[in-house]
Amino acid sequence: MSRHYPFCLSTLRIVCAVGLGLLMPVSVSPLLAQTTPPQVAQQAALSDSAKAASKNEQKPPVENAAATAAVNPAAKGITGKAIDKVKEVAKSASDIFSRVPCQPPKGANKTMGSLPHVASRLVAGDPVVIVAFGSSSTQGYGSTAPEFTYPNRLAAQLRRKYPTADITVINAGKGGEDASEMMKRLQTAVIDLRPDLVIWQVGTNAVLRNLDPGETAKLVEDGVTRIQAVGADVVLIDPQYSPRVNEHAESAGRMTKLLGYVAQLRKVGIFPRFAVMKDWHEGQSIPIENFVISDGLHMSDWGYACFAQLLGDDIIRSVGQIKLGVHVPADVRTYRPM
Repeated sequence: MSRHYPFCLSTLRIVCAVGLGLLMPVSVSPLLAQTTPPQVAQQAALSDSAKAASKNEQKPPVENAAATAAVNPAAKGITGKAIDKVKEVAKSASDIFSRVPCQPPKGANKTMGSLPHVASRLVAGDPVVIVAFGSSSTQGYGSTAPEFTYPNRLAAQLRRKYPTADITVINAGKGGEDASEMMKRLQTAVIDLRPDLVIWQVGTNAVLRNLDPGETAKLVEDGVTRIQAVGADVVLIDPQYSPRVNEHAESAGRMTKLLGYVAQLRKVGIFPRFAVMKDWHEGQSIPIENFVISDGLHMSDWGYACFAQLLGDDIIRSVGQIKLGVHVPADVRTYRPM
């Protein structure tokens, strides 16, 4: 049975929200857009257009669609552009890691547990829908371009790993929300999309607002229960390690522990973002400004890229436990911290 989703599905299958403008045009890079004065860029574009027109006048007419697509990239259509976008995101991740390598914490080679629903869909060749649910870290605040958000980075990574799979990643992040606000839109933003995997980033805003971590944990447990009821796998993501979060060290510590407890109780995965980012700084001696922007809270392009890479690696290992036939004891099939 085919699925119909109300919004945010890409014809590439993994690149989300083309129609909502979340993917930048490939003709102008973010760096060029930031450093070139508008009038200079306009003159350059006009000059390029004039040159192209002059060349086209000297060329014979193209006689087939394939040749047209080769001469004119715009003729490739939405799917072709989306494929190019995935390649661009992949290259940007490689470029950013050439400056500062992305390494997991030492000894963190365990998976978050199996993702049986996602694995079974991949094995059967069925479409896989992933919903990234959360607040500004999911929406991508702090990234310099929409394609550098963690859901889009993750989508590109999964597309490279499973090139024949029909995978869609939907960004359902909304900046500023805490768990109680997320619960109000859980049905429409997540459950109604009939996801196979929900990645739920939560807890940071509760820490910043001095909300009771216990109340947040209870809301998250209720939400996870509702998500599991529709047959989806779940991965929780705890708060980020950053100066503003660290100002509330006691609350942040309780929040990470309670989210880990919820994951264990409900037998779902958890990606310990706080511990991973803390290791970047304290274990790998990476300056905080390399992965957190100047507001002291939100992640930078490198931070989102490395976060997405490590999360994607963990998801791929987790799927492989079932897909590759690796035996996993029943008591840890659906929960094991990274």
